[in-house]
Amino acid sequence: MLWQGRRESSNVEDRRGMSGGLIAGGGIGTIIIGLLYFLLGGNPSDVNSNLGPQQYTQSGPRSAKEEEQASFSKVVLADTEDVWAEIFRENGSTYSEPTLVLFSNQTQSGCGFSSAATGPFYCPADQKVYIDLSFFDELETRFNASGDFAKAYVIAHEVGHHIQKLTGVSDKVDNQRQNLSERAFNKLSVQMELQADFYAGVWANRDQKMKKILEAGDIESALNAANAIGDDRLQKQSSGRVVPDAFTHGTSEQRMYWFKRGFETGDITKGNTFAEVQ
Repeated sequence: MLWQGRRESSNVEDRRGMSGGLIAGGGIGTIIIGLLYFLLGGNPSDVNSNLGPQQYTQSGPRSAKEEEQASFSKVVLADTEDVWAEIFRENGSTYSEPTLVLFSNQTQSGCGFSSAATGPFYCPADQKVYIDLSFFDELETRFNASGDFAKAYVIAHEVGHHIQKLTGVSDKVDNQRQNLSERAFNKLSVQMELQADFYAGVWANRDQKMKKILEAGDIESALNAANAIGDDRLQKQSSGRVVPDAFTHGTSEQRMYWFKRGFETGDITKGNTFAEVQ
């Protein structure tokens, strides 16, 4: 992905100066649960509500690699701003930009106290995208999803949840939570996540037309990331079996399909997953 030397978004809160440590609760079990739960768009409070008391310590110097990842994330966010501003203008509306929060280990969000175990997430309560940059290393080492565009896909997916907030979709879904069984709400959750994947594909289509960002293998990199984080694949890796009723984000095949559909069409009207995904 061609990104160096381009505009970085100013809608960024850098909280990496402080890092948190658990006094009680959490631990490796929480990290594993979080990794299986987070991708992408999970409510961090669902994972972190049971964490113990927190303490904060000043973090050490930032590595050159981390600073490069921070710069990359800001450039991708800027690209999403440009693309979605154009799409909203085409539809007679004004795009309200989200904020990207860079944090280390733990932070407070409008959705509750959150840790790196949650993975990248979007909080509709404060309209912010949260990322601990160490996740990008996890994406490559644990999920074997390497390449800049795999990381860009993650950010674009979370911004896709912001689009759902702006269009009222996420509020409508959340309002149904109390009236549905767990199985029925899981289905809605899958439809939400797949639409965010679709929006990530739309972004990639439009960003390529606007800025010629893609290099050979980039789309394959994003598809590989989508494949790596399907519910079926994660469940099989975790427990050795697949439980479709427990899906909350969609299968690997579904996630790849909807990202690819967004990329191939570039048309936001083609992403009604609520009507097409059963």
